[in-house]
Amino acid sequence: MLQAPNLDLGPLTARLLPPGSGAGMDLRRLAFPGDRGDGHDATCHHLVIETRGKVLATGRLRVFDGPPKGAYAAEFYDLAPLTLTGRSLELGRFCLHPDHPDPGILRLAWGFLARIIAAEDIALLFGCTSFPGAQADHGPALAALRPHVASPGPGRRAAALPLPDRTPDPTSLPPLLRFYLSLGAKVSDHAVIDRDLDTLHVLTLLRIADIPPARARFLTLA
Repeated sequence: MLQAPNLDLGPLTARLLPPGSGAGMDLRRLAFPGDRGDGHDATCHHLVIETRGKVLATGRLRVFDGPPKGAYAAEFYDLAPLTLTGRSLELGRFCLHPDHPDPGILRLAWGFLARIIAAEDIALLFGCTSFPGAQADHGPALAALRPHVASPGPGRRAAALPLPDRTPDPTSLPPLLRFYLSLGAKVSDHAVIDRDLDTLHVLTLLRIADIPPARARFLTLA
């Protein structure tokens, strides 16, 4: 069982809830209209960030020792080609409330995750990072990911779209993905369409050792 004390940043509070918790589902359905929950909710801990009882961010967490068998991402990507050593943490269904763009929410979320990463000796953070709208034209954003492709990367397990050779537009990347890239994250060389959630997603891989030290110190809220 993961454990982490609450963490505050101004009026915001980050909490870790046990597997099966329903907290944050309303926000998840707002971010992913097709999200009705799945079997992973019963095996993952749940991060929520609240203020005055309102959930402003949520995500689910699961730690793996060795190959991440049973991970949500493994349903869409073949993780076997990845060079995995040490423990890994899957962060899934992470979303921010669209009406509360406070950058402190994302900073608090990472500060909270950083404590879990340190306590659990995590070497790799991974998960599916989504683009809203399965049918939208995400070509310029996906093209901006080409310099950030992981090597070795995951194999293909679902219908995939290669990252296109188009004029890139990094400004059209989702905020969470831009944040990951600023920390040194790498991505899959293809995207997967998830029609159930009406999203397009890429596998994101962040090796903790690759985070610039100054950036890491700032994000731990030290």
